[in-house]
Amino acid sequence: MSSASVSRLPGATRLPDLSRVPAVDEVGVNERVARFQSRSIKAKAKIEGLKLTLSMIDLTTLEGQDTPGKVQQLCQKAIHLHDSMPGLPHVAAVCVYPTMVSVAKDALEGHDINIASVATAFPSGMSSLDIKLNDTRIAVDAGANEIDMVISRGAFLAGDYQLVFDEIVAVKEACGDAHLKVILETGELGTLDRVRRASVLAMHAGADFIKTSTGKIHPAATMQVTLTMLQAITDFYYETGRMVGMKPAGGISSAKLALHYLVMLQETLGNAWMTPEWFRFGASSLANDVLMQLKKQETGVYQSPDYFSKD
Repeated sequence: MSSASVSRLPGATRLPDLSRVPAVDEVGVNERVARFQSRSIKAKAKIEGLKLTLSMIDLTTLEGQDTPGKVQQLCQKAIHLHDSMPGLPHVAAVCVYPTMVSVAKDALEGHDINIASVATAFPSGMSSLDIKLNDTRIAVDAGANEIDMVISRGAFLAGDYQLVFDEIVAVKEACGDAHLKVILETGELGTLDRVRRASVLAMHAGADFIKTSTGKIHPAATMQVTLTMLQAITDFYYETGRMVGMKPAGGISSAKLALHYLVMLQETLGNAWMTPEWFRFGASSLANDVLMQLKKQETGVYQSPDYFSKD
């Protein structure tokens, strides 16, 4: 299926003129990130921030060794984060490969937890559009209500923006009612200017969320990259009136770092985005550190990591 044959979604705009996307002030980005990291968060606000972080996590397993048993265990963790601490929110979603979506759907039945699936030849994106669309439809048909797709970074870096744009439009159409998160794989894009252009392209193509990384490439999410994407979301909102969500993923494993991200989110996009509907953390180990910090706030001492499941 060629890019020329991709049907456009109703209301989808054409490829924007990316040459008009403003350059990123890297010095300014670094200075702002340093200020976010210096914020002092008091005890009550810290507890609320930690609980909010839990509610924003896409609890993730994306390994070649994934089994139905491992996915079922992950789903149980999503439902029962720490039963000795009643009143905790549940995570936003469980994120798995398309072949594991049906397992997650059965395990999460009756619970208000989203099922996310990676698709489009994750993590490389190196496949034909037909295969990417089939990958997406398999996940949606199995019960995924969120799709995390990867862009064709090779095409983007070669300047074939139209192909990347048209692929996102086609995948969005294949998602049906499922939300689409578009992974830029920012560690391969190389510069903040490219991150900004890719963000603008993805949002104009219909992305419901833009996402930093697959978690398979280093560096993955950074605060500098995330701030650049948040600023792109801000400008897109003022231009179009449409809210787009944000998902930093990969390398966010500490509660302290997650709180820095929430400070940045609030001061850049404001309170409207401070919900799981519009912001997610893609993580596998973050939940445990958040739980340990909450237990520390409650008891004054840290619990051993052995008290928390690894998956």
